Amino acid sequence: MIASSAVTVICSWLPSGALFLWGSRSQHSSIDSLELKHQLFAWHEESFYGTFIDTADHLDKEGVILPAELALDYFCETVQLQHASLRWSPELEALRQLAPAVRQALEEGRCMPDFEKWKKGSLGWKLDLPDDDGSAAGTVAKEWMNTLLTEWARKQPAFRGALERLEQAHPQLREGGIASGIWLDEEDWLVAIGWKHDSSPFRTCLQLVEPEEGRTWRLQVLLQDRRDAAMLLACSPQGLPADDTLLPESWQDDIARVGKDVQRWLHILPWLREPDEPERMREAISHDEAWEFLAHGSLRLAEAGSTVFLPAWWERVSQLKPRLRAKIKAPAGTAGESMFGIGQLMEFDWRLAVGDLELTEAEFMQLIEEKRKLVRFRGRWIQLDPRQLAQIEQAIKKVKKKKGLSLRDVLELHLLGLAEAEQGDQAGGDPRFDEDSPERLAMEVELNGHLLRLIDQLKEQSSIPRIVPPAEFRGELRPYQLDGVSWMMFLRRFGLGGCLADDMGLGKTIQWITYLLAIKHETRSGIGAAPESGPLPDQTQAEGAAFPSLLVCPTSVLGNWQKELQRFAPGLRVHLHYGPHRLKGDAFVETAGQADLVMTSYTLAHLDEQELAAVAWNSICLDEAQNIKNAYTKQASAVRRLEGYHRIALTGTPIENRLTELWSIMDFLNPGYLGTLREFSARYAMQIEKSKDSASIAKVQQLIRPFMLRRVKKDPAIQLDLPDKYESKSFVSLTPEQASLYENYIQDMFSRIDRSSTMERRGLILTALTKLKQICNHPAMLLKEGNRAVWRERSNKLERIVDMVNELRQEGDKCLIFTQFVETGHMLQTVLAEELQEPVLFLHGGTPKAARDRMIEEFQSGSPASGAAAPEQASDETLEAANAEGGVFVLSLKAGGTGLNLTAANHVFHFDRWWNPAVENQATDRAFRIGQTRHVQVHKFVTLGTLEERIDEMIERKQSLSQQIVGSGENWITELSTDELRDIFALRRDWVESV
Repeated sequence: MIASSAVTVICSWLPSGALFLWGSRSQHSSIDSLELKHQLFAWHEESFYGTFIDTADHLDKEGVILPAELALDYFCETVQLQHASLRWSPELEALRQLAPAVRQALEEGRCMPDFEKWKKGSLGWKLDLPDDDGSAAGTVAKEWMNTLLTEWARKQPAFRGALERLEQAHPQLREGGIASGIWLDEEDWLVAIGWKHDSSPFRTCLQLVEPEEGRTWRLQVLLQDRRDAAMLLACSPQGLPADDTLLPESWQDDIARVGKDVQRWLHILPWLREPDEPERMREAISHDEAWEFLAHGSLRLAEAGSTVFLPAWWERVSQLKPRLRAKIKAPAGTAGESMFGIGQLMEFDWRLAVGDLELTEAEFMQLIEEKRKLVRFRGRWIQLDPRQLAQIEQAIKKVKKKKGLSLRDVLELHLLGLAEAEQGDQAGGDPRFDEDSPERLAMEVELNGHLLRLIDQLKEQSSIPRIVPPAEFRGELRPYQLDGVSWMMFLRRFGLGGCLADDMGLGKTIQWITYLLAIKHETRSGIGAAPESGPLPDQTQAEGAAFPSLLVCPTSVLGNWQKELQRFAPGLRVHLHYGPHRLKGDAFVETAGQADLVMTSYTLAHLDEQELAAVAWNSICLDEAQNIKNAYTKQASAVRRLEGYHRIALTGTPIENRLTELWSIMDFLNPGYLGTLREFSARYAMQIEKSKDSASIAKVQQLIRPFMLRRVKKDPAIQLDLPDKYESKSFVSLTPEQASLYENYIQDMFSRIDRSSTMERRGLILTALTKLKQICNHPAMLLKEGNRAVWRERSNKLERIVDMVNELRQEGDKCLIFTQFVETGHMLQTVLAEELQEPVLFLHGGTPKAARDRMIEEFQSGSPASGAAAPEQASDETLEAANAEGGVFVLSLKAGGTGLNLTAANHVFHFDRWWNPAVENQATDRAFRIGQTRHVQVHKFVTLGTLEERIDEMIERKQSLSQQIVGSGENWITELSTDELRDIFALRRDWVESV
């Protein structure tokens, strides 16, 4: 079809760097953009015949967008449809005529930066075109060429480097007023930005000459031979030789450039001008001006392409930053090795170190009063940056306000210095003293011999001498356990608290029992009596008086502690503060004073705080110290307020969910050591938990390492020879009944979430977590069928565990089964007892203490750990006896997951999954611990297609933080969006069992 009328193609330039083309017929009607694209590009191969050309609306016009680079090919290779009648607007016609010359210039590399654009404040390029090409190009053509050149130059290695230099040089040159063009022509500019090579035989250089005695600094112009850099001639700013030396004849024609170079320096550094003669350069400058030139001016000249000669020592001096050094003498008011606690004040002298020069506080203050930035001190030049001086003054004021440096400050300064040295930073800074400074001040401590030994031993715990185990200890300590006792005794000597964070099952209990016997022996013999600065009351110093220690632990392990104390330290006088008939008031204080150890629970630490606070304890120990992980709970606050000569924490999981839990434990041990919780969170916790910042992790490690001793089972140095632990997952599907309940509950929950407030939403989500997990366990849990429940063929998970437990019992093995829900525990107990025809034990939070102790003893008795034959060697009588005693122990995760020794079991089942891998591992280690002689099989059930599968995936991803420093509860899930919740809770029906 032949077009009814000719189409005129018009263009405009888009800020995005492309041409916008639209068409108009003679009747002034516009042409459809798709029709225009077809007519223009139907034969254009580079655009794949118009496929790569976009259509758009611009200024109420329909048209096409033609990128700058594609336009070059199009205008050079335009082939029009034979049946189309196209006309080009004058500006487009000029651009079409220009295109072949532009492409030829690009192919031949005839391109250079545009000096005129640079003078006007922008960057651009220009082509070396014939005089009759490009000079009359319109605005659109010029914009097109500039964009085209920029894109093309970035793709060419040589041009790309030049463009980078041009972009870097642009701001530096313009800052000095060079763009005014007064002294710089295009040729000089191309040389300055490195585009062209300077053909002159010499280069003009500026030298800063340091003063002789009593004189000032001088600026000297030097001419340097380009072929022989060692040839330097001094001259005046006008190019005249400074002495009788004659300039080489080959330099004469270019000597006028010296004056131009000097003017360029003056434009860059106007303060070098003579006040009375602005066109002349000053030859003499002051000390502060010399520092300004060294520190800043020389850099600006070098950035602009000038050569500057500085004194040889400046590179070394410029790298030296002053370090505030505290030379420690001794703890204030004490002598020898006596000190007490992390808050002990240290006597010290201030020093300011610059390189290997050291100034006294008086010398430093004198320099500050002189207000000189560059001084010659003891024959050497040193720089005193005003900003750094202000930081030093501020740091000294802060320390004086605190009335000195505490042992806490000394340890942090020293240990953080080591952490930063490992990271490659400057050593010794303390952010508490300069937290508002953009560049942190380096502070150091110079330790005396006593503190040096102390910190070396804190860092290298293996260097601490071992103690002799007390004769009263009834047992045998492994070497690493004796090291742990010695470490606790070492910290006690200096009033420093410590966290024994050994892996679960390595014997933290007997280590602290041995420590307890050791301090009893030392206290009675007077070897380790508390110094006068300690908190123990005077009356306890009497000969033969008891110094009671306090043990705070979960209720569920009180019985375990009693058994272990009776076994390993029967001579200790132990008072159990627990139960409805526990002592109150003076009766408690009097009884505690006659005991070696008082035991109580975390709950009573808050409820009976008044009684516990009435005693100044010899030692306070927190077992399962993660119970105070939430710093602001009533029991955590109450525990921290108790007074004690020494503090110990026992925990295999110092971090369960968040790094602030570690702060809570460390603040109990050494109050104030890690600063306030807010400071610790801002400085470390947020960075580590959000970005896993390696530098912050290293600093926290350095700070806590001296006060935390952690050994793991698989450490070759431990030499436990423990059997292996094998973990496997049992994946099961939902029954149709479970799937129906699951789906209906989710739909109902989300319909209510959409109508609920923020607080109601949180409650609905947390409730859903519980209900959905219960559905995965068995439908009867949600339907609350109680004793009426029919369990068969309703839960594949329950069917599977019955089969597995039945099989292991036939082999004579014993097992632990952990669940989060008491109702599930009762069902497991009932079903397994019925199927196995043997007693099944169940321990939960409501189990009385006496019943707990009886169940544990019953389960452990006759186990291989106590001397029974291994299964593969057991006689029929042995297996029958084991079956009769009961070999299945169901435990609620919170009540039975910590503090119990259940090595009779060699199988551990996690019937439902917890969000926190540390909690699961801690429960597993009730069986996988010292005393275990058989391989331990760990079975974890996962219901496919449900949130349990999502939990399992999350657990696999949550191990890193806990392993890096020494993951999270369920509340975080309430902050997720509704779409994210749907993804977690949604039932994937692929895994639902068919009817």
